[in-house]
Formats: sequence, structure tokens, C-alpha cells
Amino acid sequence: MDYLYIKSLHIIFVTTWFAGLFYIIRLFIYFKEAEEKEEPAKSILQDQYALMTKRLWYIITWPSAILTTIFAVWLLILQPFWLEANWMLIKLAFVFLLYAYHWSCQIMYNQIEKGHLKYSSFALRIWNEVATIILFACVFLVVLKNSLGWVLGVAGIVGVSILLMLGIKLYKNIRSKKSWDKN
Repeated sequence: MDYLYIKSLHIIFVTTWFAGLFYIIRLFIYFKEAEEKEEPAKSILQDQYALMTKRLWYIITWPSAILTTIFAVWLLILQPFWLEANWMLIKLAFVFLLYAYHWSCQIMYNQIEKGHLKYSSFALRIWNEVATIILFACVFLVVLKNSLGWVLGVAGIVGVSILLMLGIKLYKNIRSKKSWDKN
């Protein structure tokens, strides 16, 4: 019975962690795009986005990441044989990548705290999709588990990645055309 409660809490905090990671990049994009505004709009927007970013990062995203890890370790203690399964080892590699992604977001957050984000909004849009790819990979691995299933899942992830990049490129083209039409 404890297992199901721990698993439920793990899934809940994975969900809130990803929600935080998805939204934090959107706030970074808005912060970056506010640089193009004239004063006082620029300062007002950037101050508001910095405050929203701080609250999201330290009240939702970091606690969710930590609680996800605590409940994941607890699950592995309850089910240690999972560490012998190939799908779990690959999933843990993706979780390691997710923590690297999280840390890169921390670096961006630190830049915002200093008042200047060094990445373009286009680069941030592309970076935002990395979390999506990791999410797809982890879900496919956990649900499918068998070797053919996760191989097909990883192939699907590559396909989704290509579609996401094409979508971002299309969005950039549409957005630049709209900006051009306004002039």
C-alpha cells in the first residue's frame, strides 16, 4: 500500500517539476523580449518577470525537483530489482540529463537576477523543447519497458524532436513576417 502512495507522490512532483521547467523558460523569453521595449515598460516588465521567475523557481520548481528525487529513491528502495532493468538504467540517464537541463535553467535564472539574460528568445524557444524531449523519453521508457517498445519510443522521440524544431523554425518565420508587415 505504501508503494502506491509513494508512486503517486512521485508522479505528482514529476508533473509539477516539468510544469515549472516549461514555464520558467517562457518567463525567460518574456524577460528577454522585454529588453526591446522602451522605458518605463522595459523596467516594469522585466521587474515583474524577474519576480514571477523567482517565485516559480524557488516555490515550485526546485522543491518539486527535490521531492521527485526523494520519492524516486524511496521507490527504488521498495523495488530495488528495477535497477537491474535496462529501461530503468536508460531512464536514469534521461533523469541525469533532466538535472543538467535544470542546472542550465539555474544559470539562466542567475543571469536574470543580475539583470541580463545572455540568450536570444529564439535560442530559449529551442531550449524549451529539450525538456519536452526528456519527458517523452521518460514516459515511453516507463510505460513500454520492453526493448522493442522503448526502441520505437526513442525513434518516436527523434521524430518528435525534428517536428518540434521545424515548428519553432516555422513560428520564427511567421513571427518575423508579421513584424515585417507592421513596418
